[in-house]
Amino acid sequence: MADEPEYTVYRSRRGPLSRFKRDEPGGLDDLRRDRRPATPKRARKPLSVGRVVKWVLVAAAAWVLLSSLIFLVSAQLAEHSSDQAEAALTRSGSLMTGSNILVIGSDARPPDSKEPGAGGPARSDSIILMHVAFGSVRKVSILRDSQANIPGHGVQKINAAYALGGAGLTIQTVEQFMGNGLKINHVLEINFENFPKLIDAMGGITVNLKRCIHSNRFGGRVLILHRGEQHLTGHQALQYSRVRENKCAPNEDDRARAKRQQQVVSAIRSRLLSPAAFVRLPWISWAAPRTVRSDMRGPGLSALFLDLVTGGGGRAKVLLPSGSNGTQLIVSDASKRRAVDYLENGR
Repeated sequence: MADEPEYTVYRSRRGPLSRFKRDEPGGLDDLRRDRRPATPKRARKPLSVGRVVKWVLVAAAAWVLLSSLIFLVSAQLAEHSSDQAEAALTRSGSLMTGSNILVIGSDARPPDSKEPGAGGPARSDSIILMHVAFGSVRKVSILRDSQANIPGHGVQKINAAYALGGAGLTIQTVEQFMGNGLKINHVLEINFENFPKLIDAMGGITVNLKRCIHSNRFGGRVLILHRGEQHLTGHQALQYSRVRENKCAPNEDDRARAKRQQQVVSAIRSRLLSPAAFVRLPWISWAAPRTVRSDMRGPGLSALFLDLVTGGGGRAKVLLPSGSNGTQLIVSDASKRRAVDYLENGR
């Protein structure tokens, strides 16, 4: 038998896609064989109370941080006090160590509303002096019919100062009226149009009524509330704080009205501390700065709200008159001195 011819076997160069072929040397099969065993996965820790609490706290902190950012943005976009008002303030004190704040509730009504005085000059429907510091809040209400000397305009009811010269003239008038070295460091102007939006953002407030309410007319309607605990919407809370004539108690005067306004302020604070408010915190943070017009910007308003939350309910007083001249209430110098001492020293 003839010998088989000799021949040489040549191996061709692997093509560029050969590594992806299963049967080629160095292909997918070889790669799989050469692959080292994977490191075993770490076993998951069992769910525990501690881990749940940790993540709840992280989520709560993120919710508060988001709300704080929304508050600061809203405060920067909100309307601020006039230059005249800011010029009348005394720049001293600190919202953390103690400052005097004048809260003016304007009775400005939109021109298209049905209420008397709509579109006309606004008067201060409520005047409240607050001394706030971290962990401390004290309040004194000044009755709107109190007699005061308004600089440049003579002796009138104190609430006329706002119509005559806005917040700036009101600051000057209140400082002169109270005397005893009282200086106002900041101002908050609250109007009827924006106030209900804050209450509604909170989901309403709850007040406890010692007697029923059957009010005078507001825009053609009356407010009727029964005695006991009542949950109020923003519109109802505004009407409640403005009631001047109550058929359930015909002998009530402006002192009862001032107490209702302070009751609404306390109810707002209580609502802010509730779990329901925490859920609504971003919406409240957006509405709160837009409810007021103030010389304070985002950081200042944030410090003020922190003071109001940490300061307790705050013992409230009404600056009571010692008599009247028929239309104006006369407040004695002794009453003013005691009120200033209470505000600044807590006595």
